[in-house]
Amino acid sequence: MARFETFARDIKFATAGMEPAAISSALAAFAKQELAGVIARGEGTQIYDRFVNGHAGAPEESVQAPGPILYVFSWWQPIIAFALNELERRSPRKSGRYANSFVVFVNGRRAHRGEEIPPNAEVVITNTQPYARKVQVGAMKMNVPPFLFDYAGSAVVRRFGATLISVQLKFLQLRGGYILKRSQGNRADRQAGMPLTYPSLILNMKQ
Repeated sequence: MARFETFARDIKFATAGMEPAAISSALAAFAKQELAGVIARGEGTQIYDRFVNGHAGAPEESVQAPGPILYVFSWWQPIIAFALNELERRSPRKSGRYANSFVVFVNGRRAHRGEEIPPNAEVVITNTQPYARKVQVGAMKMNVPPFLFDYAGSAVVRRFGATLISVQLKFLQLRGGYILKRSQGNRADRQAGMPLTYPSLILNMKQ
């Protein structure tokens, strides 16, 4: 599969004999034209952050030549869809409950399917089943191998490229998560009354 890579494009066009205001106007129009072309060719997405002369969110028409006008695209929707697919296809299938329990958080808030996610967001994908940790570390007898979060995270990096996406595996507490009813070993975080931690993929786009 092709990988998404970050790229920069330095646009130049003839400005000889043009007044500064006309140059700025032409630069704004040309940038918008290039943006439309990049999105149409699949090199960019409909979700992006725009920086004009270093000002976030400023319209192209406010540019002061020579600019720059910078677009930072968000690839979150295909990245999240791919990661979820990798996790689900590696999940135990006896009841289907585990495979249907993956959730996505954006900047600490549970995300809705298909919502727009800014490029600089932090995305967390985890599973809410109380036995998720046991599935991950192989502490339960399952018909699938352990470490599914590790394999899924590596697949995301291979698919989209290490220059675009950073992926980490951590065990996180979840609000309203399971509380251990009895001690499990000698570790302090495995004692009765402690909140369970859940295997989670932490994803960030590299800027």
